[in-house]
Amino acid sequence: MSKRKLNRRQTWRIEKIQQERSDRANKRDAKADQQLQDDSLGPEEFGLVVAHYGKRIEVESLNQADDAGSTEGEVISCHFRANLGSLVTGDKVVWRRGKDAGVIVAVQPRHSQLQRPDPYGDLKTIAANIDRIIIVAAPYPEPHANLIDRYLVATEALGLTPLILFNKSDRIDASNQAKLDWLTERYASLGYDVLKVSTKTRENIEQLTAYLGNYTSVFVGQSGVGKSSLINSLLPGYEIKVGELSEATQKGTHTTTTAHLYHFPSGGHLIDSPGIREFGLWHMEPADVLDGFIEFRPLLGYCKFRDCKHDREPGCALHKALEAGEISQSRFDSCNMILNSLDHPHG
Repeated sequence: MSKRKLNRRQTWRIEKIQQERSDRANKRDAKADQQLQDDSLGPEEFGLVVAHYGKRIEVESLNQADDAGSTEGEVISCHFRANLGSLVTGDKVVWRRGKDAGVIVAVQPRHSQLQRPDPYGDLKTIAANIDRIIIVAAPYPEPHANLIDRYLVATEALGLTPLILFNKSDRIDASNQAKLDWLTERYASLGYDVLKVSTKTRENIEQLTAYLGNYTSVFVGQSGVGKSSLINSLLPGYEIKVGELSEATQKGTHTTTTAHLYHFPSGGHLIDSPGIREFGLWHMEPADVLDGFIEFRPLLGYCKFRDCKHDREPGCALHKALEAGEISQSRFDSCNMILNSLDHPHG
């Protein structure tokens, strides 16, 4: 992605912000070093980052045997050194207990990480060690296949398991039944797990609970599809703030302000964060987008021309499959919409 040229004032402002960040990191390192030199620090323990509030990291004490379970341990506020990198909710760490706060001394390798672009065009990690992505849609606001496809492309690129969840099934009526049925068939026919649920009627809530057990999951989707209501239903006692739909736009408002990890009573974890609401795909290569459409994969590399744009070139394997009815027109069009939104040409 080509980055725009900054003027002198913008460059000065960015340098000033970076210097302030560096100063804060040095101050934090000094505090952590002072604690590490304190003989009163306890032995090394395993922990799980459950929240990140600015300079403060909330770490839950873990027993190795309970690492994948739902048992909640003690939560301790911890300091950390800048050389550990950017810690995020879901990170597994090694820490030592202090008198007033703990100190994180190491970070364990991540098996996955969720990222999004920051204001400067760089990718920023917002959650770690995710296993499953729950793509939430609902009758209102109106669900769009291309948005679901975008989530699926991002999920496939991460190598994670998606679930397409149609929430608020109690609001399905004659005006939207056909579209919900079409969307359900569209994704179920590709082999994706699709589930309809309702927090009001409790339809399939037990099935969803079982599906989430023993995994770390995130919920993604448009505002207003009921993610917070779902979480409250699955996590009784947490009382996460729920936003109302706008009467004018039928769209909701973001209600979560800090990434937080919650435990399901029957097993498994959930990370809820405002940064996980939407995936930006601008950083992806066209080849990765094409590979994110799972039914296209067996056809990729079999076009007549190696640099086929899958447009009007003769011998295009995707067009042949389209004419034969082996791939759907709607998914092909959706893929082209995503490709056309990227900052580099197809290829």
